[in-house]
This record gives sequence, C-alpha cells and structure tokens, in this order.
Amino acid sequence: MLKHNIGGVDRWVRVGVGIAALTYFAMSAGPLHWLGLIGIIPLATAAMGTCPLYALLGISTCPVTRP
Repeated sequence: MLKHNIGGVDRWVRVGVGIAALTYFAMSAGPLHWLGLIGIIPLATAAMGTCPLYALLGISTCPVTRP
C-alpha cells in the first residue's frame, strides 16, 4: 500500500479539477470532449490520498506529524 502524500488543500483542489473536467465531458459535444475523462485521475488520487507521481518525485503535501 502506498503512503498518503496528498494534504487537505491539495485533495480539495484535485476534487474540484476532477469535477470540472467530468462536467466538461458531460456538457460538451465537440470532437475532444472525451478529454474530460481525464478528470477521473484527480478524483481517484484524491479519494485514495496517494498520488503515484508524487511518490516517484518524492513530493508530499501532507502535514508533518512530530512525535
């Protein structure tokens, strides 16, 4: 299991971007409307709390917890 590396603000931004992209997919009828399905990715990473790209790059937006 991957460690959580997405903080609260980052998670809400991902939810907003994902919803916006899926709304674009649902509302548009142009030849590139299928690009709105990319919105599934930020929604999935927000739901899991883990971003594989962040893990590869060593980035974490989670708050630091100190003992």
